[in-house]
Amino acid sequence: MTDLVTLAELGGPLAAIGGAAYARHAHPAAYWSTVGLPLSVARLVASYFSTMDACGLTVEPSRWRALAVRATTRREIRPVPPRRGVIRPNSTGLRVRLRLAPGQEPADLAASAERLRHAWGVHAVYVRDVKPGVVELRLVGYDVLRKVRMPRRVDGGLLRVPVALREDATAFVRDYRAVPHELVLGATLSGKSMYLRHLVAGLAAQPVALVGIDCKRGVELAPFAPRLSALATDPDEAAELLPVLVKEMEDRYDLIKARQGIEPGTPDEEITSDVWGLPGSERPVPIVLFVDEVAELFLVATRKDEERRDEMVTHLIRLAQLGRAAGIYLEVCGQRFGAELGKGATMLRAQLTGRVCHRVNDEASAKMALGDIAPEAVDAACSIAPELPGLAVVGDTSGGWSRIRTPYLSLADAAATCRESAHLAPEVLALTPFRPYVPPVPVEASGTATVPRPVTE
Repeated sequence: MTDLVTLAELGGPLAAIGGAAYARHAHPAAYWSTVGLPLSVARLVASYFSTMDACGLTVEPSRWRALAVRATTRREIRPVPPRRGVIRPNSTGLRVRLRLAPGQEPADLAASAERLRHAWGVHAVYVRDVKPGVVELRLVGYDVLRKVRMPRRVDGGLLRVPVALREDATAFVRDYRAVPHELVLGATLSGKSMYLRHLVAGLAAQPVALVGIDCKRGVELAPFAPRLSALATDPDEAAELLPVLVKEMEDRYDLIKARQGIEPGTPDEEITSDVWGLPGSERPVPIVLFVDEVAELFLVATRKDEERRDEMVTHLIRLAQLGRAAGIYLEVCGQRFGAELGKGATMLRAQLTGRVCHRVNDEASAKMALGDIAPEAVDAACSIAPELPGLAVVGDTSGGWSRIRTPYLSLADAAATCRESAHLAPEVLALTPFRPYVPPVPVEASGTATVPRPVTE
């Protein structure tokens, strides 16, 4: 009887422990909010001084502080850690600001991030420089990239698209004004197409002209045809479209130069060197060019194809070099992109500021994307597992990089978004001949039909 009572008494705690272990694996967000957060806060508060001291993040107190301690108390004078601010918990972790002690710098905390992670029982610790002398520690409670949930509030705006989640639980926003051109690499089934869908769906609701070059017969971009201002589905059509875009860019430069005919008394704010300085009534709409599987533009079989290839590559390089000021931006996607593609490939890649590298089949491909801007990110890109589609390493020419993962977005949902926003597609006269034909929606059984906006064949 006594043994039965003991087992009954232990059944409740064992069930609670088992339930917590299951929740931690299956529902990490719920586990963090109920169990992980209180434990981590308790560890941080209780062991803050000892952890900072063990990590070498304490300094000797100032002379005046030492004199004050000797005058008011009899305790020994101990080293001083960074002053801790208020702990701010959230659904993915917690944040706390630290005022650095004299002689410290943010790199000291960043070097000890792994030690702080183990000491406080969290998944990761990231350091962000707030202002001189103040840093913010962002503690992430669990692996947010395993099941992506985008933050509820993300700062958007014109040409800004929240497209993925960073490993520090913040949103990765593709900002074309800050990073005008980008290279996206990834093997088959790596999540490259998902990244592209989010970009198109995010830009569809904005006053932006979307142009596509998809030499795979349009299988990737054709579902978004209602919202596209132009679409080329083979190299021949691309060879006709690219010169038109270059001519449009040149016309915009002529418009900017005409505006620069400065007259006496012209206010400084009206003098501009790009389209964003033009008045709203005169400013042409931005154009975003998506190039899917860029290697198809470089492949040649005959001498005639080689001449066409050289001409297309020259146009792409001109757009990458000069397009930003004219409001034309490039999103170049492919599986590989290096010197072996042919003349001009390396020069074009050098103009693509942003880099996104999904899972690739070899280290050389990762080096093509990240080796020239963030060599240490190459190993991170090569370690992406096949069972994690959408996971990528993103970097830019500043040398900074981080891991991101794109949430799932079905092709049907992205295409529906483009259909619903088809009326927002701006009219660019030069691109009218390349406007994709959108067949009418068939009549449903109820007798109702949705008539799309008429477009040119």
